[in-house]
Amino acid sequence: MNLLVPQTINEVADRVRQARARLAWRAQRAGARLAERYPVSARPLAEPPSGSGLKPVSGDFGLPGIGYTLHALADPIQFSRKRFDQWGPIQWFGLLGRRVVGIGSPEGLEAVMMDRNKALSAQRGWDFLIGPFFRGGLLLRDFDEHLFHRRIMQQAFTRPRLIGYLDLTTPRITSAIAGWRPGSDFRVYSAIKKLLLQQATEVFAGAELGREAARLEHAFEDAVRGGAALIRTNMPGGVWARGLRGRRTLERYLRRELPKKRAGKGNDLFSVLCRATTEEGHTFTDVEVVEHMIFVMMAAHDTSTIAASMLVYELARHPEWQNRLRAESVALGKPSLDYDDLDRLPSLDLAFKEALRIYSPVAQQVRETLRDTELLGYFLPKGTLVLSGTYAIMRTDEYWHDADVFDPERFADDRREDKSHRFAWAPFGGGAHKCIGLYFGAMTVKALVHQMLLNYRWSISDGYRVPLVAGTGPTPADGLPIHLERIAR
Repeated sequence: MNLLVPQTINEVADRVRQARARLAWRAQRAGARLAERYPVSARPLAEPPSGSGLKPVSGDFGLPGIGYTLHALADPIQFSRKRFDQWGPIQWFGLLGRRVVGIGSPEGLEAVMMDRNKALSAQRGWDFLIGPFFRGGLLLRDFDEHLFHRRIMQQAFTRPRLIGYLDLTTPRITSAIAGWRPGSDFRVYSAIKKLLLQQATEVFAGAELGREAARLEHAFEDAVRGGAALIRTNMPGGVWARGLRGRRTLERYLRRELPKKRAGKGNDLFSVLCRATTEEGHTFTDVEVVEHMIFVMMAAHDTSTIAASMLVYELARHPEWQNRLRAESVALGKPSLDYDDLDRLPSLDLAFKEALRIYSPVAQQVRETLRDTELLGYFLPKGTLVLSGTYAIMRTDEYWHDADVFDPERFADDRREDKSHRFAWAPFGGGAHKCIGLYFGAMTVKALVHQMLLNYRWSISDGYRVPLVAGTGPTPADGLPIHLERIAR
């Protein structure tokens, strides 16, 4: 009986989280509709210096205090399209109490990511959104410091290391998916989230199954949710406060385990980061290992969960692609993937890229100007928050044929729509901050979907469209219910 209690508690907690997400989704849309009744006049963000030849950025703040926060959360694609149709690919608006410059074109995204003037701070930009929970992570470091840390961390993402991580993750993915309970209301996003959260604590942090792992999972989820809080203050019982508490729990665990990891020879990411050394002999300090671990666990788990879930959703909507991918996986003749197998599933690769395009797991890139600067001929004053919406950019008809349609063949050699601009398809960012774990993420999603294809068929109810709520990327508010059927062998 005791074995059933934790599962029951987890199921109840999961339904509570889903209910909260649905309420947030409805509140965001209701608030956005209300705000539509109060239009405001446009004005320049700041006047360019006399004689500079630069153009002012046009826009408006929106509602007092909150600006267009509810619009952006309720439907970021339509909000972006409306704004950029009205003001062009560079405009400003109010968000979470601040003036934000929105970038809505691949050219603008390239200018931000490459930052040739070294005037844009990733640390200051991301710190505004998620700094209290993920400070010290690779994304929240700038310029020479970022490069120094990236060179050390790169040692944890070499090909031999990736092979080792896949060897560690495969048994967890295989057993977990085989143990799913098929049914007509299987919440696949919730199931994938649980699976990859356990992977993050066991394979990355090296925590064994049990009460310790469960405690870390809850702390980690609270920290991730903290960054998406609308009320951004340490109010008892609030999302922000729970996030800060989750961060402290993770820090305490990692600091406690760190000496053992440094002395051991484990292959989990925690152990690897403790021992990572460049050719010049540079290593991470204890504090830096803890900071990087918390951020990498978030980046690897949360983004992979979104990518895998939304790919599964589109394969449910397009059974012809599901059947095509399943035939490819069956033809491979292997119950689980080796690292070299990742290149032997070309249709899965096409579908994975298309899911990343439609549902960018990292919805935006954020920077803050360190000084007065220019971007594509526009004037940006010091202290401006710059938000480049990769989610919206990859859904632009100017660069993609029928941008809202799931069409993996657009990435095939005879089309390659992603070549319309070097930043038209940028789910992993670009420039100095291009995601260091992109191959790990692809490996995880493909290994998971491969197992699903071999074990199950799935579909969705007629007319069902997943309600998406803003998170790291577009996130299912209802757990993503599918009809899951086991394949007889």
